[in-house]
Amino acid sequence: MKKLMAEFKEFIMRGNVLDLAVGVIIGGAFGDIVTHLCDDLITPLIQFIIGKIVGVKDIDEMTKVLNVGPFAFGSFVSAVINFLIMAIIIFAIVKAVNKLMSLTKKQEEEVTTKQCPFCMSEIDINATRCPHCTSVLEIAEEELKEEKAEAVAAEEAKSDKKKGKE
Repeated sequence: MKKLMAEFKEFIMRGNVLDLAVGVIIGGAFGDIVTHLCDDLITPLIQFIIGKIVGVKDIDEMTKVLNVGPFAFGSFVSAVINFLIMAIIIFAIVKAVNKLMSLTKKQEEEVTTKQCPFCMSEIDINATRCPHCTSVLEIAEEELKEEKAEAVAAEEAKSDKKKGKE
């Protein structure tokens, strides 16, 4: 019995089970909010608009005038609007979570390759010699650093000359 309780505790304490429980509770509460939004605001508004068009004030009269029988079309419209609101919000939440997850995955990916500065081939990050062009990479990296430093110095010299003329 103790082993069963320990396994149950481990199952419950997993992050995804707790997230699911929170999601169900919040989803139920949010569903109530959307239901009341539809029942208390949107449906009366629709009934008011249709009533003005048809020329009746009461939902019972509207049902008789529109000849829909005992069907509660206001409740049906309310349910459809409720579904659409919930579907749009769930879509937006899932899309946002997927975007966050993709950003996290991109950050977690380790860089395992680099580019040879001579032949531009993709090689292992720890390589000291390019397997394609056989260039010594450590020397090439030092040469690239020197070239970059020279280019930066030349650029600074140009900007200093321009400042001196102005």
